[in-house]
Amino acid sequence: MNVNRAIRIIAGLFIMLSLALGHWVNEYYYLFTAFVGLNLFQSGITRWCLMEKILRKFGIKD
Repeated sequence: MNVNRAIRIIAGLFIMLSLALGHWVNEYYYLFTAFVGLNLFQSGITRWCLMEKILRKFGIKD
């Protein structure tokens, strides 16, 4: 697995989890969904992603 694939998996998991929590637990979990989307948007523009740095420190290759 490479960094880009891991980021997509993690982002998708966070979005699905926060949507489920927002539906069944508390609507404020939708803010986490917005945060993940905003982070994806920001990383697409600036080409910088904190999760990418974290995954590289854990040893996941490019």
